[in-house]
Amino acid sequence: MDGGGEARFRGLLEAAPDAMICVDHRGRITIANAQAERLFGYSRDEMIGELIELLVPESARHVHPLHRGGYVAEPRPRPMGAGMELAGRRKDGTEFPAEISLSAIETDEGLLVSAAIRDVTERIEAQAERERLRSQAERERLERQLHQSQRLESLGQLAGGVAHDFNNLLLVIRNYASFVSEELAAAEAGRPHAEWSAIRADADQVITAADRATRLTHQLLAFGRREVVHPRPLVLNEVVTDIEELLRRTLGEHVELSTDLAPDLWRTMADPGQIEQVLVNVAVNARDAMPDGGRLTLRTENVTLVDEERADGSALDSGPHVRLRIIDTGSGMHREIADRAFEPFFTTKPKGEGAGLGLATVYGIIAQAGGDTSIISSPGDGTTITALLPATDELPVAPGPSDEAPARRAGAGTILVVEDEDAVRELTQRILNRNGYRVITASSGAEALRVADDPTSGHIDLLLTDVVMPQMLGKEVAERVLKLRPEIDVVFMSGHAQPVFGTEGALEHGVVLVEKPFTEASLLAKIREVLG
Repeated sequence: MDGGGEARFRGLLEAAPDAMICVDHRGRITIANAQAERLFGYSRDEMIGELIELLVPESARHVHPLHRGGYVAEPRPRPMGAGMELAGRRKDGTEFPAEISLSAIETDEGLLVSAAIRDVTERIEAQAERERLRSQAERERLERQLHQSQRLESLGQLAGGVAHDFNNLLLVIRNYASFVSEELAAAEAGRPHAEWSAIRADADQVITAADRATRLTHQLLAFGRREVVHPRPLVLNEVVTDIEELLRRTLGEHVELSTDLAPDLWRTMADPGQIEQVLVNVAVNARDAMPDGGRLTLRTENVTLVDEERADGSALDSGPHVRLRIIDTGSGMHREIADRAFEPFFTTKPKGEGAGLGLATVYGIIAQAGGDTSIISSPGDGTTITALLPATDELPVAPGPSDEAPARRAGAGTILVVEDEDAVRELTQRILNRNGYRVITASSGAEALRVADDPTSGHIDLLLTDVVMPQMLGKEVAERVLKLRPEIDVVFMSGHAQPVFGTEGALEHGVVLVEKPFTEASLLAKIREVLG
């Protein structure tokens, strides 16, 4: 390199934005620019002639000559950010993360290695801060989701308890109103009078209201995962196809329904009737969010969850799942509203236009099936509700031939009724007595055991016991009565039957349950089924 070329070269080094160091084949510094002085804290005179290891952290000095020798033996350009974690050492002993670009230059004195050195402390700190903020945002999201899950769980327990007590009240209201309606019908038949018809119509209005209230309690039980279900292996695509026409009628002509169903979808274990309820409830909500028209899309797919994908705080296990997405192009919701969408009785609809149980029921049904539900929505961008259900290898069982026995004649048998609510116990006794059964009543499990152990009680054909009672649950009552009278049949009655649930919200094998609030006809049908 001639004198003019060397001057230009040094001028370029001085103008470079990075620290520039040139090292000869022996590893000694021959050139250092002003940026190098500022970066390392040495003057040029202190650096020139020294080994480059002067600027290398002490922990790497013993291996650096080997790396340097290897590069000199086979020099090749190495750009900035080559993925290597490097560091520099200042005169005061402090170290800093660095990016280093290397290139080789042939000169009259031999090979020179040019190193451009950049302090990346600020970049790394910025990356760390971004990562900290991301982690903080993720932690806050998980905390919100956990809080929401805990709130929904607490609300579910409350809803289940309320539904249990409310079902007992509805049982009494509905059946006594039926008794009144029957008496009025008989009176009207014997002595027609306009007044009888009017009073009977009033009683029928009470029955209608009780039936509506019963449907609400079933929704509460579904939200609280206390509804009795009948799960079986099924393919969600089949449920979607079966209910598609009903959904089109529900949505109306102004909303387009489209389906995107994955071929070879895995089976899941669920109650098909409840999955239909999920689809209808979400469709109704979507229709109301699209008063001017839009599109509702039902999409199914197979997904395999791995641990990394479960960072959303869900309680789902890793492994194969079936995903159902219900996507609308409606008005969407703010996050504050979406966070509460699954809460019972929370609604943004005008008073009288919704009970706020639609999405709460969806949440409960999916949770009871062992799945997880989430919602994504923002104003103007529509809403996506996602349900994840565990896949199953179980095969559907083909229905066998019916072997129904003829119904037993009413009144042929003695029934021990165990119920802690006085009004319900008296009502149940009245229904059974008026249909010819001999009835023995007990207000607690302990009293039922005394009756069963007393020989003077005579032969007892059936134990009809409430499930949820103080001191002793109906399940324990049945187990202890069966030890005293192994031949007795058992029927449970409850509007909150979780204590006799098996897996996935289904009744334990062999358990017979009449759900409250029952009607006279439904109670008698269940008893005749068992005794028959």
